Amino acid sequence: MKTIMLVCSAGMSTSLLVTKMETAAKEENFEADIFAVSATEANGILAEKDVDVLLLGPQVRFMLKQFEDKVADKGIPVSVIDMADYGMMNGQKVLQEAKKLMGL
Repeated sequence: MKTIMLVCSAGMSTSLLVTKMETAAKEENFEADIFAVSATEANGILAEKDVDVLLLGPQVRFMLKQFEDKVADKGIPVSVIDMADYGMMNGQKVLQEAKKLMGL
């Protein structure tokens, strides 16, 4: 079971993408805990939960360096979700990116 955390400004718009990613994961029998949080909640979640990959919504891409620094000692890959994939809510494509970042 892999844990994929999505971070956006409020945690709302990304929840639809989470649903699409969960559907894509189910279709390929990939066990994953996929969830979205707001940027303000992210620190607390990272402190209490083991995360395998961290994906930032395009609206918080300016926080990339901050999150990379925050999880550098944990070896968690961090990336910004492609704006087109985010806009199209392409859960399949975003899931593939997450898996690639995890080396799967």
